[in-house]
Amino acid sequence: MENHVITAAEQPSNEARLGILELANMISVPMSLNAVVHLNVPDAIWQGGSNSPLSASAILASVLPDGGGDAENLQRILRMLTSYGVFAEHLIKADDDGGSQQRKFSLTEIGKTLVTDQNGLSYGPYILQHHQDALMGAWPMVHEAVVDPTVEPFVKVNGEPAYEYYGKKPEMNGLMQRAMSGVSVPFMKAILDGYDGFEGVGRLVDVGGSAGDCLRMILQKHPSVREGINFDLPEVVAKAPTIAGVSHVGGDMFKSIPSGDAIFMKWILSTWTDSECKLIMENCYKALPVGGKLIACEPVLPTKSDDSRRTRALLENDIFVMTIYRAKGKNRTEEELRQLGLSAGFSHFRPIYIDYFYTLLEFQK
Repeated sequence: MENHVITAAEQPSNEARLGILELANMISVPMSLNAVVHLNVPDAIWQGGSNSPLSASAILASVLPDGGGDAENLQRILRMLTSYGVFAEHLIKADDDGGSQQRKFSLTEIGKTLVTDQNGLSYGPYILQHHQDALMGAWPMVHEAVVDPTVEPFVKVNGEPAYEYYGKKPEMNGLMQRAMSGVSVPFMKAILDGYDGFEGVGRLVDVGGSAGDCLRMILQKHPSVREGINFDLPEVVAKAPTIAGVSHVGGDMFKSIPSGDAIFMKWILSTWTDSECKLIMENCYKALPVGGKLIACEPVLPTKSDDSRRTRALLENDIFVMTIYRAKGKNRTEEELRQLGLSAGFSHFRPIYIDYFYTLLEFQK
């Protein structure tokens, strides 16, 4: 086929050229987020709730009390993240007579998600977890997930699957737990305020429950749940804290799952292939009584792609799964999840849209 030369009339518009330049430099966004979390900038601005606008110099003096650092470079990072809605910029007249302005920054609603709360939680560890060296090394290999989907980019770079790699690295494993806790608690608050499906459940199993934060919150909200089973890999539950009413059980969900009146799981199915998901769900089915239910919280893709923030967040997360965890693990549509449930034996399926990111899915035996 003869190559077609683009004519002057077909040249990309200014908006198109700006768009591709923004995309080409997009790595600046997550890495700058990583930087401000490393430096504890959100906590420095928040100051216990005041959120008073601060200059880069004042922020730097707070995060580096022994001195040093470069306030100009910090300001460059803050300005870029301001353009993405993480910080708000305030131009304030300086005290001198020259009419100059001083640039100060406060936290937006997005920025506040990075502030450490009274329980030591925030979305900060989630950002740090995503940008560790072992994970970052996999990203230049994303195209390999297309060329050869049998081996994940993470595995090609690090020599073994991500979860096995984490298990041998206590610091990574600990950061993963903090990351999951920081994401799980706000989500669970939304679930517990809008979902009554835990009523009447006596024994509840949380598959992949990590530190047990979800079970702790469910038991506090629903005293009728007499016993919680936090089921995860042995090396994960070994570090889980003591929680009243909760037993930590180590095991392998591909072999068997502890029995319960209901089984809860969050962001499990997305990281596995269709055949692996079917096996996990079949083991859930075996562990449930007739009428028992699997309550799964998963990112559910829209049928049609669009440029909304929700759709972008779901599709970006889907590529993260493909690159780090399973090349054929994936976020799925509602219909794809319904079909998985039917293939595992579940006769009833009900999606419940409560949270903006995760969808609650009931599969009943």
